[in-house]
Amino acid sequence: MTTACTHKQQTTGIDLANLDTTAIPQNDFYQFACGGWMANNPLTPEYSRFGSFDKLGLNNLEQVNGLIQGIAAKTHKQGSIEQKIGDIYNLAMDTARRDREGIEPVQAVLNEINSISSREELSAALGKAMDYQLWAMYVDADAMNSSMNILNEYQAGFSLGEKEYYIDEDEHTRSIRAAYVAYAEKLFSLFGFADAAERAQTVLRLETRLAKAAYSNVELRDPQRNYNKMSVAELQELVPQVDWKAYFEAVGITLDSLSIGQIPHLQEAGRMLAEEPLEDLKTLFAWQAIEGASSYLTTEIYMTSFEFYGKVLSGTEEPRPLWKRAVSIVNGTLGEAVGQMYVKKYFPEENKARMLALVHNLQKALGIRIENLAWMSDETKAKALEKLNAMTIKIGYPDTWRDYSKLDINAEDTYYANLQRAAKFEQEYSLSFLGKPVDKAKWYMTPQTVNAYYNPSSNEICFPAGILQYPFFDMSADDAFNYGAIGVVIGHEMTHGFDDQGCQFDKDGNMLNWWTAEDKAAFDARTKVMEEAFNRIEVAPGVHANGAFTLGENIADHGGLQVSYLAFCLNEESKPEAERLQTRDGFTPAQRFFLAYANVWAGNIRPEEILQRTKSDPHSLGRWRVNGALPQINAWYEAWNVTEESPMYIKPEDRVSIW
Repeated sequence: MTTACTHKQQTTGIDLANLDTTAIPQNDFYQFACGGWMANNPLTPEYSRFGSFDKLGLNNLEQVNGLIQGIAAKTHKQGSIEQKIGDIYNLAMDTARRDREGIEPVQAVLNEINSISSREELSAALGKAMDYQLWAMYVDADAMNSSMNILNEYQAGFSLGEKEYYIDEDEHTRSIRAAYVAYAEKLFSLFGFADAAERAQTVLRLETRLAKAAYSNVELRDPQRNYNKMSVAELQELVPQVDWKAYFEAVGITLDSLSIGQIPHLQEAGRMLAEEPLEDLKTLFAWQAIEGASSYLTTEIYMTSFEFYGKVLSGTEEPRPLWKRAVSIVNGTLGEAVGQMYVKKYFPEENKARMLALVHNLQKALGIRIENLAWMSDETKAKALEKLNAMTIKIGYPDTWRDYSKLDINAEDTYYANLQRAAKFEQEYSLSFLGKPVDKAKWYMTPQTVNAYYNPSSNEICFPAGILQYPFFDMSADDAFNYGAIGVVIGHEMTHGFDDQGCQFDKDGNMLNWWTAEDKAAFDARTKVMEEAFNRIEVAPGVHANGAFTLGENIADHGGLQVSYLAFCLNEESKPEAERLQTRDGFTPAQRFFLAYANVWAGNIRPEEILQRTKSDPHSLGRWRVNGALPQINAWYEAWNVTEESPMYIKPEDRVSIW
């Protein structure tokens, strides 16, 4: 079944200005496909990276800003969605008021921390706290019983996020740590702490202790290692330094069991609570509170935070304009309410229909590829096909919109106080699902988001309205373009159900093995080829990609390309031969497929951001999602006549072959 528009409506979708025709596609396909885009979209001071995703995100942000500004300019009934949107936006824009208020909005939190007078009070204090933590708690599906929600624990308490920032000894990472201590000292000083330098060193010492016990990003990718279901009594025995009864009472919940994510980290947090001086623990809590508040207080405090996280970590020269920050806050606070307005104005229903057709064609193609796998037994194939056919598809926006009636936004209060209530509202929303059946209709992204996801616990793929636009999706473009762009994105998310993590979950979302031992061994051997291929990529002088950390996303890119290209070929079979082979804008349909894919990853990035993302981002950098992925795809060689003379050439027997 063709998904094409009528011939009159069709364009190639390829913007020839995106190309760098001085580059040789067989030598550097990314430069050839994206060099023009990169030249035409140089990094501005506010960006550490700017690519096709970011450009579309900026367009969506401008559209949402237009909707919000019209609301914020008027007075609305207290308690209405319009009042809440308008007031939080206006509060975000009012820097003069924040400068007048100084640090006063966060003083109550600091007073609470300062009032802790004994270790016996720590458990309840941590349960009550919204602003400081040594671990995180959230509600999600039980990995072994995906129809029910359970409380999950996750490592936290170190502000740099990645443990490598605390333990790596290369010159760049050591400079990051030194800058972090200087940042902490300055922020403590701005909040009136006389012993700021000493406190900054205390923060680094305690966070390093937590980080050393934490799992690495590679270890965090192991679903079974990070699922440890136990009773509250067993938790009390595991981490006896915490009074868990007092902790959960302070949170406001009762429960019989939960899943602990990273046991060594939580045990170390418990030992810290018993061993570290109480004043040092309070210093860490105060640090978490003031740093968490830094974006919502004075201009000087905000800029102090930006100097470290923006300039030092990412190489960004200037902060984002205030209106962008304000819109992002509204999106984060009332996301689905904004999304409801967004889709009403900007998401045509015909887009949803064409996307559904594409998704079904991709499902069919992945099914064919599974059936034809020479390395997999019929027994495992049957389970894989069951899982594929059971996938839930979500496109555009949710069927039921979220209720924000209990969220209190009040312009008489400070910006920080309103955001505190919003955070509490989110926590209570999450906890309201505890011990209840999983809501299969729930969305985990807002409709205006430029992204997509696969959720293993519900075996669902979701494509918000925000991503269903150029350069990912174009109703007026031909099938070569749409299969190469959004088609690969669809295939990518489907393949996540069968990557090294997703393959551990069955059709119902339970962490349950459905593989024969022989088939799983064959799968692991094939994914190892992918891991090693990316380990060989040098992303910066002396710095290599982390093939184990990015493995899931690289498998998904590979599968997305293979599956979407097959779906494209099957779709083309129904067309007249002249149309199937038609060269347009100088390129064959197959060539346009790969150009469309590459253009999705066009972008510029600063050297500092390359280093940060190599530590923190499970996705490969944009250049390598093209130049690292395409040399593994046989069809790319055929489309572009890539021969052994090409520096991108990989011998057929050495190429990745999974799904």
